[in-house]
Amino acid sequence: MSNGTTDAETAAHTISVYVANKPGVLARIAQVFARRGYNIDALVVSSVVDTHFSRMTITLKGDPEGLDQVIQQTSKLIDVIRCVEHRDEESVVKEMALVKIAADEAERTLALQIADHFGAKTVDLTESSMILQVTGNSDKLDAMIRLLGRFKVIELVRTGKVVLARGDEVT
Repeated sequence: MSNGTTDAETAAHTISVYVANKPGVLARIAQVFARRGYNIDALVVSSVVDTHFSRMTITLKGDPEGLDQVIQQTSKLIDVIRCVEHRDEESVVKEMALVKIAADEAERTLALQIADHFGAKTVDLTESSMILQVTGNSDKLDAMIRLLGRFKVIELVRTGKVVLARGDEVT
């Protein structure tokens, strides 16, 4: 890489943290990552079957060398039940994006062809714009957004990753 960082330092990591659903838990977890120099790229917090608990899915980039220590420190926090890293091949990992593009009648056919190729859905359509919804892995979303760059992208929002471990493994 041209800026002096290695692939290991920019490797993406997906961390799942199962926590008690209490005030202040998120702040304490974010502080552990910040103290160790990890910047959180995406964060999804969602309910689980038991409403007394929540799952946080944290996506970050950074050197894997110190990540095990961060996971161990996070696991020791009050109200943290479990903290684990998930690799894509061992998990089902998805995210969603909504992309609003300017597309008049003449441009709409090409935009719909791109959306169809990626299995995206049209969730809003006006005379001058459309909103597309796409779900899948990060590479799929990146590719579709890149192709939609030929249009004027008015707004874009992504959920961040959600993850579940495959088979009998616990997330």
